[in-house]
Amino acid sequence: MEELTVLQFLEYQLFDISLIQLVQAFGCIFGGFILRRILLIVFNKSIERARLSRFRYDHLFLESLSRPLGWIPLVAAIYFATVVLQLPLEPVNFQFFAASLFRASWILLAIWASIRLFSVICDIWSDVAAKTETKLDDQMVPIVRKSGRVFLIIVGIVLFLQNMGYSVGSLVASLGIGGAALALASKDTLANLFGSLVIFFDRPFQIGDWIEVKDIEGTVEDVGLRTIRIRTFANSLITIPNSFFTTSIINNWSQMQKRRIKMTIGLTYDTNAEQMQQALKEIRDLLLEDNNLHHDFFLINFVGFGAYSLDILVYCFTKTTVWKEHMDIQEAFLIKIMRKIEELELNFAFPTQTVHLGSTSSELRLPKHPDK
Repeated sequence: MEELTVLQFLEYQLFDISLIQLVQAFGCIFGGFILRRILLIVFNKSIERARLSRFRYDHLFLESLSRPLGWIPLVAAIYFATVVLQLPLEPVNFQFFAASLFRASWILLAIWASIRLFSVICDIWSDVAAKTETKLDDQMVPIVRKSGRVFLIIVGIVLFLQNMGYSVGSLVASLGIGGAALALASKDTLANLFGSLVIFFDRPFQIGDWIEVKDIEGTVEDVGLRTIRIRTFANSLITIPNSFFTTSIINNWSQMQKRRIKMTIGLTYDTNAEQMQQALKEIRDLLLEDNNLHHDFFLINFVGFGAYSLDILVYCFTKTTVWKEHMDIQEAFLIKIMRKIEELELNFAFPTQTVHLGSTSSELRLPKHPDK
């Protein structure tokens, strides 16, 4: 009698669903949580072992898959719970909706796992690209990463809507009606996208280059599909649309093969011709003795009579293009010139002015008063 009472109790229905069905559905969901926990433990153990393997990136792939795959038991358990509950077909077909949602959930998990796997592949590519001499691949990685994510998300949305019963073809057709207006509204975006392609293929600069565009100067930090970020020497970050670079003159200072030194040295006017020739010879010898300077082309010449000095042009190049090293080499060269000028007992000129007072041969006579 007691056993019959329990069965009768379990067959009691609530909203056309028996208690035994509710217990079975609860058991499915509870089992799903247990399986999910077990699967995560297995993944964590596998990741720890993969970190110790000789392959560097095993654990990255496992980490990328652990979270999406960890939801599979729970999603499956929820679906089986809906099957056990035997959801009604009227007035709404809940069984069809649950089946469609289950298929769509599988698609979302697959897209999620694909995005995480794609990110790991891009990270590996970035590490490999950092070891190569060319920076083209470094510049390509962020563009491929962003465009790949957008593509996978769009594919996931389309497949999700299709499995939920929506007509993707009609949706695309409806979008085509406003295509012209969309193209007009997105002309700036298309211009920036075209600018990114021009920058990628023409390669006027790369990530890490020091560039100057109009009144903007700094180091390129990021090249994206829409914008480029430049870190200025004031340590501020400037974001510039890519279309700006397609119509602007770009000065890439990082592409210098050598760095210029150009200055004018002024000697005082009490320097005679022989002393000037000796000074020019000594400065040329100093340049030729300095291995940090290029010897294939330089100019050390007496170029003119200035307002207060005899001007010597010093025009040469350092072998390094690094700004700090260039400044140190230039400083050392200037100190050598100063010491050599002191040895020759010559003087550097500075702005001076000489006033000559003249005298007349006749005396200055004042007019006499008519009364005197």
